[in-house]
Amino acid sequence: MSFSQTDDRRRIVVDSIHGDIELTQQEWHIADTASFQRLRYIKQLGMAHLVYPNATHTRFAHSIGALRIMQRILDTAVKSGIRLERDVQDNLRLAALLHDVGHYPYSHLMEGIDKVVLTEEFVEADGPPKRTLRAGSPYPDHVQCGVLAVTHQHDLVKAIGGDSEARRVADLFSRSGAADLQLSKFISSSLDMDRLDYLPRDAHAAGVPYGEIDLNYILNSFRVSAGGVVGVDGKALPAAEHYLFARYYMHRAVYHHKTIYGFEEAARHLIRRIRDRAPREYKLPANGTEVEQLVCQDGFKSFTDSFLDRLMQDAVGDSEPIVSMIARSLLQRRPPKLLREVVSLDRAGTISGPAADFERNCRRRLPELAEHFAVSLSRFVFSRTRPLSVEKRGSDGSEQQETELIHVFLDDEPEPRPIVEVDRSVVKQFAEFDLSVSRLYIIDDGTTDDGQYGKLREAVRKWDTE
Repeated sequence: MSFSQTDDRRRIVVDSIHGDIELTQQEWHIADTASFQRLRYIKQLGMAHLVYPNATHTRFAHSIGALRIMQRILDTAVKSGIRLERDVQDNLRLAALLHDVGHYPYSHLMEGIDKVVLTEEFVEADGPPKRTLRAGSPYPDHVQCGVLAVTHQHDLVKAIGGDSEARRVADLFSRSGAADLQLSKFISSSLDMDRLDYLPRDAHAAGVPYGEIDLNYILNSFRVSAGGVVGVDGKALPAAEHYLFARYYMHRAVYHHKTIYGFEEAARHLIRRIRDRAPREYKLPANGTEVEQLVCQDGFKSFTDSFLDRLMQDAVGDSEPIVSMIARSLLQRRPPKLLREVVSLDRAGTISGPAADFERNCRRRLPELAEHFAVSLSRFVFSRTRPLSVEKRGSDGSEQQETELIHVFLDDEPEPRPIVEVDRSVVKQFAEFDLSVSRLYIIDDGTTDDGQYGKLREAVRKWDTE
């Protein structure tokens, strides 16, 4: 990514994905703030670079790319005769630019801390696993942090144009009730500028073909009905289906890759243990309230990947053996050893069959396994990926969930239909199913040999027959 300047605009050239991207003076000033420059130091794909060495691209590059996608969407809308006031267009561009400004170090890594179930809790749970949380609120997600950053970081508020303008921009990317849901659909939905940028960008960085999409055709097919519903032309149905399956396979091949997922789960266990026991010692926010305070203060600008890098380095000398072990394994790139995985394709919202049996066996038999092989129970990590669907209708039927679906204009119908209701779309056939992967790992302590890990895998495999 290189930079050049023209008379009245600044130009950022993204050589690998979008070519030339022009920023207005205001957008340039926003991108030049310390709060936005912070995104240069947050990797887009978390720990994926430990598996895909070139996947070191950042949230900064992605945010600039998302702005370019929004530019193209708005250009298409204007050429199609859709009337959008100048200030509305400007705010949509700013929302695209700022939609990820609230990300934690290593992107999504820390957002999952409150959902982490330590193995000691997992095996002791009677019924669904329970978490022992510290006092205080859970960590907010990156969108909530983004709203706080946009409305409280003085450099951003000034560059945007004041408190009221900052609030309008935050409402758009957070899909607040104060924002137009159809306009917000361009920012956050099944077919938004976020995914239209990160799929080809992530695929390019990782060197895989799964995220390649027909971007030009999709962007040129956007339409808005008389009722104000945004959708794609019926001729673009194959491109929309391809896009949804590209996202699906990028999750399977990259985002849920067994080694990447193992590293990130181990890191979450490390952070959870540190937060529960010694957050002050590591300068780690103890709860969501402290995260919110951090986001609103000047220290947020240094809340980058280096924050977690330092935490892991410091944790190597921790007096707690499991904390020290996890930290060393991460810093020395020793991925957790996968003992078994079970792939489940079930009706949305359900886990049954082998996946359910595998979880029950892990909860009941891990203590026995740990004792038999003389390893610490805390070294085991059970995880399940978030349910992955090609596309599905929201469970509560709300207007917001309805607008998040891709809509398709069919034949002479004046209003578009959700793609999950289009009979001739293959997406309809898959919309009722979720895919998830259940995995059991053991942290590599650097001394256990491959033969011992092989015996552990064999013992876990035999659970099905005993």
